[in-house]
Amino acid sequence: MRPPSPIPIHLSDDPDAPSIAIDAARVARGLGLDVAAFRQLMADRKIALLCERGTGADSGRWRATFYFGERRLRLVVDAEGNVLGEA
Repeated sequence: MRPPSPIPIHLSDDPDAPSIAIDAARVARGLGLDVAAFRQLMADRKIALLCERGTGADSGRWRATFYFGERRLRLVVDAEGNVLGEA
């Protein structure tokens, strides 16, 4: 089994804001890509990301949605980047 390949997800445009790390291999698989292609598409800004912070009962969780063409992957993660749910 390969070790996870985390990708940092910045939670704000503020450079001092915290970030979380999500396993890039899991996201790549969910979008039907290999990790290298996923990382290059992210660097080229061809994959869009919407990250939403949970409030109330969902405090401490984030919903990260990755968009590539007609494909979409939504992950609910905790502050350590552990996936709690996927759609």
